[in-house]
Amino acid sequence: MLKRWQLWLGLVISAVFLWLALRGLKLEEVIADMRVANYAWLLPGIAVYFLAVAGRTWRWHYLLKPLKEVSIRKLFPVVAIGYMGNNVYPARAGEFLRAYVLKRNEQVSVSASLATIIVEKMFDGLVMLLFVFVALPTAPFLPADLRLIVVLGSLVFFGALVVFLFLAARPALAARVYNPLIDHLLPERFRQRVRELLDRFMTGLAALRDVKHIFMIFFTSIVIWLLETMKYWFVMHAFNFEVSFFTLMLMNGIVNLATTLPAAPGYIGTFDGPGIAVLSAFGVNPEVATAYTLVLHAALWLPITLLGVYYMVHQSLHWSDFAKATKLKDAEATAP
Repeated sequence: MLKRWQLWLGLVISAVFLWLALRGLKLEEVIADMRVANYAWLLPGIAVYFLAVAGRTWRWHYLLKPLKEVSIRKLFPVVAIGYMGNNVYPARAGEFLRAYVLKRNEQVSVSASLATIIVEKMFDGLVMLLFVFVALPTAPFLPADLRLIVVLGSLVFFGALVVFLFLAARPALAARVYNPLIDHLLPERFRQRVRELLDRFMTGLAALRDVKHIFMIFFTSIVIWLLETMKYWFVMHAFNFEVSFFTLMLMNGIVNLATTLPAAPGYIGTFDGPGIAVLSAFGVNPEVATAYTLVLHAALWLPITLLGVYYMVHQSLHWSDFAKATKLKDAEATAP
């Protein structure tokens, strides 16, 4: 399972973000704002969010096509289980669970499906940066620490895009690079296992070898995140403040870039701190911004988690399958 140091690192980072977000606030006013909120606005927000989950399912279906044609109907429960796993376990263990369930249901290599999941995350990050860059001119007063998140995110995701496009476009050249490194750097007993894992991973990048596929994945990612921003917009109407849709795009982009950092399960702190900071920078009362962000976080977390648990039970999965999921990537390399 998850290494203990990773768990503690996530807890510490979450605690720091929460402390930065909540210091100096009048918590009784935050609670009062949450009590008077009009929670009926959460219903259309949740409906729009599930449309975004359906979009994520279609995108994964598209990425998996070079590996195996799996229907959207079969993939939707797997996606829900994976996002539930991300919400209840640290270090995005749900991504391993998603690959594990797909392996169990459809016999798709874990390494190859993990490659498609990493491609998803890369395009998610690029769309988040796009949202930030589109909305940033409206926020020249954004705090320096939030701008640092944008700069670091840009370096990471644009760098990843260049590397992945190169690997996908030149698989033979990539193999000529990593095979000698494997032979020179690894003990002999590990070489074949690592070589097979990398070969399967390269197979999972097949969707990036066609410009049309890249465009479709990027376009779908934009639609997915616009739908999620609509949820931010609906939930905003439950509270006594109003900002532009561009501001919510900026908030969505920054909080999701921040959640790539290690954190406690459910992105506690790394979601809330930047979200409160963005709204406060736009003049929203900090207590109202805090109440809104906490309710939004819960509305994003709870519905997909409950749905994921339902599908997990329906597919006869157990919590012990998280441990199997994290081990299977290594174990499958020795399989015929």
